[in-house]
Amino acid sequence: MSNQEALTSYIAAFVSELVHTGIRDVVVSPGSRSTPMAMVMAEHPDLRVHINVDERSAAFFGLGMAKASGQPVAILCTSGTAAANYFPAIVEAHYSRVPLVVLTADRPHELRDVGAPQAIDQIHLYGHHVKWFVEMALPEETEEQQRYVRTVCARAATTALAAPAGPVHLNFPFREPLVPNLEREDLFQVSERENGYVMIDRGIPTLASQQLERIGNHLSNYSRGIIVCGSIEQDGFIEAVTTLANHLKFPIIADPLSQLRSGTHDGTNIIDTYDTFLRNEDAKDALKPDVIIRFGAMPVSKALTIFLKENKQADQWVIDSGSGWRDPSLLSSLMLYCGEKEFCQSILEYVEKKSEDDYLIKWRELNSFTKTCLKKIRDVNQLSEGKLFHMLPDILPEGATVFVGNSMPIRDLDTFFHFNHNSIKIMANRGANGIDGTISTALGASTVLQPLYLIVGDLTFFHDLNGLMAAKLYDLNIKIIVINNNGGGIFSFLPQAGYPKNFEKLFGTPLDLQFEHAIKMYNGSYDLITDWEHFTSSFQQNMENVGLSVMEITTIRDINLKEHRDLWNYVSQEISRLLKGDRA
Repeated sequence: MSNQEALTSYIAAFVSELVHTGIRDVVVSPGSRSTPMAMVMAEHPDLRVHINVDERSAAFFGLGMAKASGQPVAILCTSGTAAANYFPAIVEAHYSRVPLVVLTADRPHELRDVGAPQAIDQIHLYGHHVKWFVEMALPEETEEQQRYVRTVCARAATTALAAPAGPVHLNFPFREPLVPNLEREDLFQVSERENGYVMIDRGIPTLASQQLERIGNHLSNYSRGIIVCGSIEQDGFIEAVTTLANHLKFPIIADPLSQLRSGTHDGTNIIDTYDTFLRNEDAKDALKPDVIIRFGAMPVSKALTIFLKENKQADQWVIDSGSGWRDPSLLSSLMLYCGEKEFCQSILEYVEKKSEDDYLIKWRELNSFTKTCLKKIRDVNQLSEGKLFHMLPDILPEGATVFVGNSMPIRDLDTFFHFNHNSIKIMANRGANGIDGTISTALGASTVLQPLYLIVGDLTFFHDLNGLMAAKLYDLNIKIIVINNNGGGIFSFLPQAGYPKNFEKLFGTPLDLQFEHAIKMYNGSYDLITDWEHFTSSFQQNMENVGLSVMEITTIRDINLKEHRDLWNYVSQEISRLLKGDRA
């Protein structure tokens, strides 16, 4: 048996099993050593092969598809630094719990550590940032090897998806010649178990009735409880947690990535302006809880994080189906490893239904009052970052997805995007909170979710400009709003802003770029917004356009800082007056 036939059978068995596991999308970056895998993948009728020449962008593109679909996506690259360029997206996938099957081609063992070109140490290249690593065997056409490669494939796909979801890494050493035999009529036929070699059923972690009874009895003793929901993607969770909140009469502190701020569900107990009113000491004193129940990742808001830290006397529970340790403040008193939706539904039987009390009413009143005060942002005439996010529920079409960049955009969204009955999905890369790969991730998500709007700052946009190539190659439909304050706007809100001597050089970092030229290079349409009337008309027009559309909004960092602080100070003063009036 020739090396070519062994290579072909081995790779075809793997690709065939990949499809049986349910994977339908693979992102391929061209390279020589990955030739056999890429060519066989392109032949399979049930695989969608997306080409992205930049491995860093390719990995984030795959991340976006997996993030939007909730299903594993495979990414394939050649050997050497191509694999190293996957690292940022793999780190993000690990911390944001996104399933990726990472396939790297490699030199065979005899060409390693001998000065061969494009040969680096790829063994455990991603360290603990992948859930599972396998150094694959060299291709053979024996029955044992066919079973081996199919079994590893099934395990990889299932491991990537099992809670907590995340990336897995398979490293494939290939000897030359690298071109498989694609003329075989039986290319994807397997000799046994045609519908998949091994099926793996995943269960949902649950608590026993005795545990639920004990927890329910304990929960019934609390009168000042809050539910904190961070980023979480689970079918049925929204309905389950809002039902639990109504049963317990607890407010839900809803991070924008919890998906609780938009939809047809009951919003009575949803609190969405906490990032503003929890900056006020009087409000924090009035709202001290005795129990905090947390679902999902840690929320964006620093004010909320400080509030949780300051209430270390409260019992703090974390419910996590991924059995992780989401407790950066080290204050949790109880970790519950079970399905989040299942917990909300099951605990109802073991805890008494409560009547509405002053504590819940106080949260609602402060939330409503703060929301009214924050509407003053609408009175701003100049182009404003905060006003943009406050307008979103009014201008976005039904069913839209908003992908938000890190640094200031996600924080402005947290402050100014409030509960609405539209169906608006919010996405962001909050695993590692980086700005890299944001455009590529959003473009990947746009292949699954439409219409999709990306809102980013100028540094984030610049950082991943080459990601726009995917929009050009595949005619992807995405609307991008670039908030250009000519530098790192978030640093103006941080302590280093108090040291002006080298602030602009080290942190402000103005780039003075004209993005229009780059956007045209990728066949995109571009509009430099001059005022709010222009923005509204451009936004409406772009809703009808298909393809890459970019609107650039220019703001001034110093004015933006003053606008935010003036508004927070105004709201804080009004809240103190309100609360002192209540105590009078």
